[in-house]
Amino acid sequence: MLHEILLALLGYTGDLIIDEREQESSLGVGILHPDEPVARVCTFRLAPDLAAIEPGDRDIIEKLVTLGFYYRELDRFATNSRNLSWIRSPNQHPLSRSKEISVRKTETRQSLYRRAIANGFVEILSVYQSAVLLVEKNLLADSVHVLAKVTHGLHKFLVILPPLYELVVQIEREDIRGGQLLNLLHERCQCGVPEVQTCIQRLLWHGHQVMYNQLASWMVYGILSDPHEEFFIKRQEDRDVKPESSNTDQLGKTMGLSRDDVSMMDWHTGFHVALDMLPEYISVNVAESVLFAGKAVRVLRNPCLGFKSQDAVHQQQIARLSQRVQGLGFDFSFQRGLPSEADLLEDALLSQSEADKIEAMLQDLKDSSEFHRGSFTCTMDSVRTVAAGHLWQLVVVRADLIGHLKALKDYFLLAKGDFFQCFLEESRKLMRLPPRQSTAEADLMVPFQLAAVKTISDEDKYFSRVSLHVPGIGGVDGKLSAPSNASSEISLDGWDRIALEYSIDWPLQMFFTQEVFSKYCQVFQYLLRLKRTQMELEKSWASMMHEDHSDLSKHRMEAMRGPVTQQQWQHIRPLRRVREHMAFLIRNLQFYIQVDVIESQWNVLQAHIEDSHDFTQLVNFHQDYLSALISQSFLDIGSVSRILDCIMKLCLRFCWSIESQEGSNTAEMDQITE
Repeated sequence: MLHEILLALLGYTGDLIIDEREQESSLGVGILHPDEPVARVCTFRLAPDLAAIEPGDRDIIEKLVTLGFYYRELDRFATNSRNLSWIRSPNQHPLSRSKEISVRKTETRQSLYRRAIANGFVEILSVYQSAVLLVEKNLLADSVHVLAKVTHGLHKFLVILPPLYELVVQIEREDIRGGQLLNLLHERCQCGVPEVQTCIQRLLWHGHQVMYNQLASWMVYGILSDPHEEFFIKRQEDRDVKPESSNTDQLGKTMGLSRDDVSMMDWHTGFHVALDMLPEYISVNVAESVLFAGKAVRVLRNPCLGFKSQDAVHQQQIARLSQRVQGLGFDFSFQRGLPSEADLLEDALLSQSEADKIEAMLQDLKDSSEFHRGSFTCTMDSVRTVAAGHLWQLVVVRADLIGHLKALKDYFLLAKGDFFQCFLEESRKLMRLPPRQSTAEADLMVPFQLAAVKTISDEDKYFSRVSLHVPGIGGVDGKLSAPSNASSEISLDGWDRIALEYSIDWPLQMFFTQEVFSKYCQVFQYLLRLKRTQMELEKSWASMMHEDHSDLSKHRMEAMRGPVTQQQWQHIRPLRRVREHMAFLIRNLQFYIQVDVIESQWNVLQAHIEDSHDFTQLVNFHQDYLSALISQSFLDIGSVSRILDCIMKLCLRFCWSIESQEGSNTAEMDQITE
């Protein structure tokens, strides 16, 4: 009887210990199929027709055989989770079983995390098996077989196996996998039974091994290794690519995009943090650091082909210069600053030594017997800092970010005032007419190129990236209605829609997004309207002075001044006063924006760039820079912006009336003055 009890403790039922589940299903075998689901209640019982067993012994046996039931169900779960037969059969070619593999994958959802904790269950069950074998050995060594020896040898498993069984039942009932499984194990670790806590911590350790492997793949190589969608970093669902696909060229062919487009799409919208798979003991900020580090490594390991060739030419030039200096035999001071050949070879976007350093940090976490939230957070932040530093080096140093920012300041923020002054003067007659919908952009290109020839030197390597664009010309007589947040009384001249475009190369698309360029364009259109208004006021002053001198010359020829001349002076004086008020406002507003806003914020941005070596901080500093430009220029205050637009329109109407009608339309002038 004791030997049959020992067999039942390892899941093998017979005549003495029966399985009610087997009898109900009429299977007639001692072991259920491994694919059968885990039973929800214990089905091992002592056969009811055994009258010779005392009630006390019956209770002890009934309690003991539950261990066999728990063992069998845990073993079945481990077998199901670790089953790799669907991958390949040793006796058949893989292609011959493709249909069967596809059907099996559809029917059974695989899980790397379940497979990992199944290994932990195997470890625990092996300890239980050893305890059963030790009990059997002790029974064989003793001539007196006592049931108490079995109970004494296995009593601790009466505490351990039931919670593990409940854990497995919950996992299968709720189909828990991935980060949710880690979260469940972490919650179950918070118990007051040391033996159970140790076992679940071991299961959690096995689950973390999978997570660390996925972290290493993502943060060291930039590859999202998540075949069953269990990792907390996922691709966007609207991407028509396989989740485990990571080859940039393959993605480009699939979506019909270039390699650079795919790379930038991956950076901006390709991946996200899946909160449903994020364990609760890992904060969202840490997950964002993991996301950023992986995306950064993808960029660093998959550079643009053109960028790589340019960088190689630059390194070859430095190497040739170093050899030439060394060949001269002189000890120039700058020679010490030149990189050696070894430095040039190691100066990759992400050197192998840096990748090894990241992998070593993750390996330290992986080797730890327990999960420490502080160490994990610190390591993720460290990896993110390394990745952000390399991105900073790539964007700021190799891609000449400061030069491009200076070019945007020159052209979008009108720092090259002589160029735009010349452009507005060359296009002044054209802009007095409504823009033609079909040729407006081509018409402006002539004065634009003339201004470039007159004011832009050949050394300016950034001007070739600037192009003029006139979007959305339409409506009646080339007029455009104001934006929806503007007053209905204000209509914008069609030429007020003039915009600039700036072409950038990889990897600056990570820094200069469409949102960034829209903000630059918003400020540019505002500043160009302001400068155009100032120029027209200056032209009107010249026109009025020319008219005054003509009148004075005319009346010197007369013998005496009549009352008509005095009447003319009384009419001209208010117009001069109005023009002076307009010019004062526009001139000071322009000075305030260019000096107190743009130059001041530019100096702040430069200081931040010099002090920071973190790409994320750099992006934040630039966003703050643009936000400050918009807010301090009143562009984000609708009421103030509408008032300023209205004032500039009135100034233009005043100037055009002075020049075209010579101030003869008194009613219109009085209206503008009012």
